[in-house]
Amino acid sequence: MTLSLTLGALVSLICGLDRVAILQMMVSRPIVAAPLTALLLGEPLVGLQIGVMVELLWLARLPVGAAVPPDDTQVAIASSVLVIALGQSLDASGTELLLLCLFVAIPLGKVGQYFDRYAREYNVRLVKQVSSALSRGSFLAAEGQHLRGLISFSLSSLGTYAVIILGGWSIIPLLWPYVQQPLSYSSSWMQLAFPLVGITVILGTINVSRAITLFCAAFCMSFLLMWLV
Repeated sequence: MTLSLTLGALVSLICGLDRVAILQMMVSRPIVAAPLTALLLGEPLVGLQIGVMVELLWLARLPVGAAVPPDDTQVAIASSVLVIALGQSLDASGTELLLLCLFVAIPLGKVGQYFDRYAREYNVRLVKQVSSALSRGSFLAAEGQHLRGLISFSLSSLGTYAVIILGGWSIIPLLWPYVQQPLSYSSSWMQLAFPLVGITVILGTINVSRAITLFCAAFCMSFLLMWLV
């Protein structure tokens, strides 16, 4: 269990920095971050399921410019860790536990907005210190402020991950005996609800009327091709 939490924290740190601070190679997207986490824990299919459901859910809310959406990266990573770790602890498996972990992790991921906003406000204050250091000709001090900026984003990511893990670890074992059977009856419909909500959000953000027609045509053609193959 400790190894799972540690590996999850490592992926959380790397993907959290990729989200806005450095590189931005898109490994922070849930469709990448969740399978990567689960692969390190030996259950890649669990991460793929979580990544697919979470990716569409927040695809229309990206951390671009001043926008601070909920931290879908940490939701995907922490959910993967919770499913695998709690599956061993509770001796449970299947879609029911995966959905319960997602339902608990998604609202807890809201704290990522507050951590991210605080990190950005802190980094704005660092800009003044960088300007002061450059005016004195102290390049080493300016580099130190840049490092502090990266640390603030790192702590923001790890803080969100920790809140989701701690909250999930406290809540899910208590809920599991009561929701296991109801989830077993409705899991297939709930799995379908995530992509449907995501597709609805995407279509709602398309402003060009012709784009909707093109999107539907491309979707139908892809589905037909998959059926033929």
